[in-house]
Amino acid sequence: MQLNPYGEDAVHLAAELANHRPESAEGLADRCRAAGLMLEHPVTSDDLGRTQAALDAWERVVDAAGEQERADLLNRMLAEAAAYPRLTSHAGTGWHLHYRDAEQPPGSLLFTLFAVGTALHLAGRGMHRLGRCAATGCGTAFADTSRTGRQSYCSQRCANRDAVRRHRARAAVT
Repeated sequence: MQLNPYGEDAVHLAAELANHRPESAEGLADRCRAAGLMLEHPVTSDDLGRTQAALDAWERVVDAAGEQERADLLNRMLAEAAAYPRLTSHAGTGWHLHYRDAEQPPGSLLFTLFAVGTALHLAGRGMHRLGRCAATGCGTAFADTSRTGRQSYCSQRCANRDAVRRHRARAAVT
C-alpha cells in the first residue's frame, strides 16, 4: 500500500507547531524551512496570526469527541482552504501536486497544508489517527503514523514514564 507522504509531513508539522507555538514570524519561517517547506514569500506578522488561527482550528480537530465531529471540523477547514489541486514544478523539485492557490501568503499556505494534509492522513490511515498523549500531565498532540494505529503517547519517553508509573503503582498495592 502506498501512503501519501504529503499528508504525513503536513500533519506532523501541524502537531509540532501546535505543541510548540512559534512566537515570531522569523521563528515560524525557520521552523517551516527546517521541516522542508519551501517558502516563496517572506513570513509576516499577519502570517503568524493566520498560522495561530490555523493551529487553533487544527487542535479542535485533534480534540473532537468522535469521528463525525472530527470530520465536520475538518470539512470546515477544507472549505475555508478550498482551491483546486494543481500540478506545479518549482525550485527544481520536479512536478508535484499543490492543494492551494498560487501566490498564497505563508499563513494561508499553512492553513491549507494543515487542512489537506490532515484530511489525507485521516482518510488514508483512519479517523482515529490524531490524539493527545495519554501520559499524565503531558497532553501533547500527535499524529499516529504507527503501523498498528494504536499510538497512545507522543513519544517513547512518555510511554516509558507512564509504564514505570503504572508498575510502581501496582508494586505499591501488593
